[in-house]
Amino acid sequence: MELIAITGSIGCGKTTISNVLRSFGFLVYDVDKWVKYLYYNKDFLDTIKIKFPQAFKGGKFNKRELRMLVFDNPDKLRELESLIHPFLTRKLRGIIRRGKDEGMVFIDVALLFELGWDKFCSYVVLADTEYEIQKQRVMQRDKISAVDFDKINSLQMPREEKKKKADFIIDTGVDMQKLRKNIVDLIRRI
Repeated sequence: MELIAITGSIGCGKTTISNVLRSFGFLVYDVDKWVKYLYYNKDFLDTIKIKFPQAFKGGKFNKRELRMLVFDNPDKLRELESLIHPFLTRKLRGIIRRGKDEGMVFIDVALLFELGWDKFCSYVVLADTEYEIQKQRVMQRDKISAVDFDKINSLQMPREEKKKKADFIIDTGVDMQKLRKNIVDLIRRI
């Protein structure tokens, strides 16, 4: 299996690239969906309730509350990540173990470098766009303020650092036809 990572900061177009690759018939794993799965796991939510009781209003879990709590407190963010990241790494290792004969497989993961997963990948593709485009996408999609966007964005590795670590960079600030062509060109180069 040739594992190829698609990474990039929030709102930079990882999902768009992943969707195009899926439309071409490639297998693409979405790490955000793995995390979402955890929030439906009773044991995980019980742990969250103990460690982050403020994320429960009237006994019901509120992910937005948890997000705001951890993004305002780096220690709390690290505590949450210590609960989530081992699960994600086990899941990735399982995919690698089972996927020996899969050919080219993609993984859509925002925190690739932060997790140290680049060492598992044959190539790293960075989804990138201008800061203002990124900001507008996230504010519109997640219905958050510019201040909240900046908080979230500041917690991720800077774009310039990701650019230095990536094998390929795809500009997602172009029209869909051009983006599809750029992805086809990328697949040919890989």
